[in-house]
Amino acid sequence: MNRTAKCSLVLALVVVVSMAFRVSWNALRDVAKTIGADDAAANLYPFVVDGLMALALVAALVLTGDARRFALRVLAAYTLASLVLNYVHGLVPALHSETVDWGRLADWDPANWALVLLATSLPVGSIYFGSDLVAKVLHHRPPIEPDKQESTHTPAYRSTPEQDEPPAEQPEPQEEVDSSPAVPVESIEARPQLAVAAEVTRPRRATGRVPAAARSTRPPRTEVELLAEARSLTESWPIEKLTGEGIRKALRTSPAKARIVRETLKAERERDAAAAVAG
Repeated sequence: MNRTAKCSLVLALVVVVSMAFRVSWNALRDVAKTIGADDAAANLYPFVVDGLMALALVAALVLTGDARRFALRVLAAYTLASLVLNYVHGLVPALHSETVDWGRLADWDPANWALVLLATSLPVGSIYFGSDLVAKVLHHRPPIEPDKQESTHTPAYRSTPEQDEPPAEQPEPQEEVDSSPAVPVESIEARPQLAVAAEVTRPRRATGRVPAAARSTRPPRTEVELLAEARSLTESWPIEKLTGEGIRKALRTSPAKARIVRETLKAERERDAAAAVAG
């Protein structure tokens, strides 16, 4: 929809709302006089009811989420209240005359009390709900669209080809002609070679907990169980083969526990050898 159509639609809405307000103005003014308002207050009473309806409509167009639902509830409540008062005005012909009894909107007392309570509470509600809606509109911040947020951060983490922009051409450096006498250049082989340390990348730390499916179902072994298993596995090994790495691979345990088992096995071998020599 182009701008002209939108302006025409808004203008038609303003005309319809103005005419509807003028029709409702007589009924609300007569109701206000019935509940004890003077001429000035009765003339302002329609603006209190229908004016808050217009304010709630504008707030519903601006706000979002829970605040928008609150504005729609206020709009629905005041629309229903205005409908009830207009219905009572059309139902009771005595309200159209100047001789209507003060404070009587219905013949049945409970209905009259409810209607008087409704008519007198609308101005107070307009003050409360109108102030709340205006505060919500003033403190409302529209959400940032993802496309705009991404475009603001694009130069920070995207390379030039990803931005659909041609890379800037850099001028080629011009060679300068040196007129000074030539300096003897050392041969490349005569220069000492410098060892360059390779860049070591740090291993990434595991984040999060290991899933249950990846965990070993084998229960942890005690030092006594590890030592007994190591004795049976390394019984035929020579003492030179008793290394921490070999025991770790055979037992499938940690390096620290493998070193403890290695020292214990070596001590036992040395003790057995000494006992055999002494015997």
